[in-house]
Amino acid sequence: MTHRPIIGVTLDAEQPGGYSKLPWYALRQNYFAAIVEAGGLPIALPHHAELAEAYLDEIDGLMVTGGAFDVDPALYGGGPAHQTVVLKSGRTDFELAATRGALARDMPVLGICGGEQLLAVALGGSLIQHIPDSVPRALAHEQPNPRTEPGHEVAIAEGTLLARIVGRARMAVNSAHHQAVAAAGDGSVVNATAPDGVIEGIESTSHRFALGVQWHPEYAVDAADPLILRAFVTACR
Repeated sequence: MTHRPIIGVTLDAEQPGGYSKLPWYALRQNYFAAIVEAGGLPIALPHHAELAEAYLDEIDGLMVTGGAFDVDPALYGGGPAHQTVVLKSGRTDFELAATRGALARDMPVLGICGGEQLLAVALGGSLIQHIPDSVPRALAHEQPNPRTEPGHEVAIAEGTLLARIVGRARMAVNSAHHQAVAAAGDGSVVNATAPDGVIEGIESTSHRFALGVQWHPEYAVDAADPLILRAFVTACR
């Protein structure tokens, strides 16, 4: 059997209620299934920022997942938090420590949705706190139709790692976000944009694989989505 690289997957965290009367971790199964299908061995990473380096010692690649929360604007000089901003500081502290540690090691990183935004911040970029208030005539980036269907298309920038991976100029993507990258950090480039100009993907030009996409390729809405997961796992070998 071909060696399966170990992929650390960040978890979401919820307060008591629903699944448990105590705080609990959660993540959709398709994140893990997509990694397995791509040839990786996923393991979940609890939120202990002080153990980020120890976790990184044990894995071959890092996937930073999405969730219904936002990166603290204080981390990117974003000013006062918009009224829609929801924070999960323990999760962000861990993900930022793990992402920065992975980048310092040149370990492959894939950021998905909120994970793309966090990757951008780790690379020195900034975020739009609320798309409807900042982008005139913006698309419905929190799409009303199911996430298993596309919400809009994105244009893929020529010459980027993402373009080489998917081999096409456009993709259909699902859309589940009210924030977006405002500016990629130094040494980073935008690799995908929505028709309204909203940034939908970024990547580092100074790391062998540090890629972020605003959509959710684990749903395989577009035939090219599994190629993103496969390229990430291959980079982790």
